Order: sequence, then structure tokens, then C-alpha cells
Amino acid sequence: MADDKLSGNVKTAYDEFYKTHDEAWRMLGAKYKAQHIIDVCQGFTFNKVLEVGAGDGSILKILSEKNFAPEYHAVEISESGVSYIQSRQIQSLKSVQVFDGYHLPYPDDSVDLIILSHVLEHVEHERLLLRELKRVAKMCVIEVPRDYKTNVDDRIKHFLAYGHINVYTPTSLRYLLRTEGFEIMKDLTSMIEPEVTQFNAYINLKKPKSFVTDLKIKAEYAVKNAMGNLMGKRKQEQLANAYTVLCSKTNQQTEIF
Repeated sequence: MADDKLSGNVKTAYDEFYKTHDEAWRMLGAKYKAQHIIDVCQGFTFNKVLEVGAGDGSILKILSEKNFAPEYHAVEISESGVSYIQSRQIQSLKSVQVFDGYHLPYPDDSVDLIILSHVLEHVEHERLLLRELKRVAKMCVIEVPRDYKTNVDDRIKHFLAYGHINVYTPTSLRYLLRTEGFEIMKDLTSMIEPEVTQFNAYINLKKPKSFVTDLKIKAEYAVKNAMGNLMGKRKQEQLANAYTVLCSKTNQQTEIF
């Protein structure tokens, strides 16, 4: 049973998380995550959208305000997350449910688009979840942080503090998706915007506000952005903080040997 696959300590951690979360911080991050979804989905229209691992509903709230789709649904492993989503009165949100982390309570091919934003890095059995997405949805938007770098194993404690048990690069995510029978339709890379870095420094970390710090944050972002534009996609993927893909399912089955 999938219930057995979701470790008890994982469910407890996320149940507690949404009881004490910082809405301003999460809404700021969601503003950019939602825009990445909109950008990568340009040229496509979706009627029924399901967010898997919807957290506190920040992304769905923004997408709803931007009229991204006429109908939204959400599933979340955390009861506190589900309660918070329900309290937000998101327009066109038709259902919010607790799920076991792996079984989606929807029939085959019943959803036009599944959103999986900053979820896969937290999932213990990522391929099992991807197969369930493929069963239920015609297309998926998946975004992950680009956590993998040289000597990432020296920063295990850092990533576990955020619940990141998997680390990705754009290349490794594409490999995972393609070996699970997904076709990459569109993709994009993104860097952390200066206002997010400033919020984290001044509000979360409570550092004193400084003109020099602001200048440094903006300059670093501008230099990296210019380098990526000048040197092309490979460099953009090296510099990115997140990677977003729109993918569709194929009839391809994973064949080993």
C-alpha cells in the first residue's frame, strides 16, 4: 500500500510545517513559481488543473487570480495544509483532499494538467509518484530546485533542513522523466529574483538593511543573467536556481535490458 511507503516522520513533519508557516514568504515564492507555470504553458489551454503537493495553496491562489484555468483541484499529504487551502476561498477551486503521497483519488486521464512544483525533491519514491501523475493527467508541469552541485554531499544537513532528499540538475530531471515515458514539450530555467533574496536576508535571517547588500544582490543577479543570455542554454542551466518543464505522457514503457 502507498500508505506504507510514506514514512510516518515525513507526514508528521509536513503536518507541523503548515501550522507555523510564514504566509508572506510563501506567497512571494509562489508569485514566481506561478509565473513559471504560466510561461512554460504559453500556447496551451487547460480546463481541469490539479496541484499535487499543493502546500498552503499559494500557487493555486495566484493562478486563480490570473485566470489560468476555469477549474482547480488540490491534494496534499498534510492535513494542516488542506485546512489552510480551504480557508483561503480560492475562486474556482472545486476540491481539496488529503492524499497518501502516491495514490491520486482521480480516474485515468481525468485531469488536463497536473502541477508538481517543488515537490519531487521531497518524495521518497519519485518514480512511483511520476507513474501516478502519468495515469491521471494528460500533461504535467514539474518544477524542481537545481540543488545538485559539486560536493553536494558535504551539504546534506543543509538540504535536509528544507526536506530535500533528492537533488537534481536539468539534465538529471530530463533523464528521470524520459525514462518514465514523458516527453518534454517546453522548459525554462530561472534564478532567484533579487526581491526574494532581499526578503530572505532582511526578514527571515533578520540581517540589517543595507544599500551595499542591496547593490550586491542586484549586481550578482544581473551578472549571472547576462552570462546566461550571452553563453546560451547550457550556461543558463548551470546558473539556474530552478528548472521548470511542461511534459506530456507517451505510451513508452521503461525497458531495462
